[in-house]
Amino acid sequence: MTYCVAAKLNAGLVFLSDSRTNAGLDNISTFRKMIVYEKAGDRFMVLLSAGNLSISQSVREILQIEQLKDHEGDDPITIWNAKSMFDAARVLGSAIRRVHARDGEALRKADLDFNVALVLGGQIRGEAMRLFQVYSAGNFIEATDETPYFQLGESKYGKPVLDRVLTPETPLAEAAKCVLVSMDSTIKSNLSVGLPLDLAVYEADSFKSDKIVCIDHDNPYYRMMHNSWGQKLREVFDSIEDPVWDDAHTDIPIKMPTARHETLKKISTPHEKLI
Repeated sequence: MTYCVAAKLNAGLVFLSDSRTNAGLDNISTFRKMIVYEKAGDRFMVLLSAGNLSISQSVREILQIEQLKDHEGDDPITIWNAKSMFDAARVLGSAIRRVHARDGEALRKADLDFNVALVLGGQIRGEAMRLFQVYSAGNFIEATDETPYFQLGESKYGKPVLDRVLTPETPLAEAAKCVLVSMDSTIKSNLSVGLPLDLAVYEADSFKSDKIVCIDHDNPYYRMMHNSWGQKLREVFDSIEDPVWDDAHTDIPIKMPTARHETLKKISTPHEKLI
């Protein structure tokens, strides 16, 4: 299992991935799931991967040299000369299909699914930033203002904070904090996601980034964020009043008749009907 998250904001892009692939009492492996493609002044792209590790590694290797031709005689499109992020995502889809053509049948015979999921985001000079989620068939969808982020892998624990905080107007520093909290919540609840983390932050129209860091247990900011988030959650939880079940006075009673629904029926004997 893994967890990766990427967000597209007006101010730029934020990418975060963990590095755990196998988890058990005595079997934990670390493989990095982020790769950065940068041609300073021309293009900046980040690829996040999840799923079968052998497939994702093969796709990443082939992507660097994959060539896509729409018609015979056309100049080949690669991630290094693509005029748009849409075309770069098409090249990625082609690389996935190439790996499937090579390994898909062998995997099927071994009773293994062709399981890979990727996120590709970045900016190519001449167009705005774009963010795509690419599936194992090579097809993809694009992030929008209504859905400004994508997740891969173990997504459920880290999703609530993303939904509550991230909007296109979110500043980059705040978005970086948000995805780190999302990751920390996932690590807290799932053993199969773990440190170290790779974080990349890209500022719009810069076509390069020096905000790329690896975060481990000794990272001061991550330790502070981890401790503060847990403490603040507890403080907020404690600030909410407990429900009152007896006849004590309260302005916020929990035992109230409802207009449309009856209270749940109790079953007291084996002969009573549920309906």
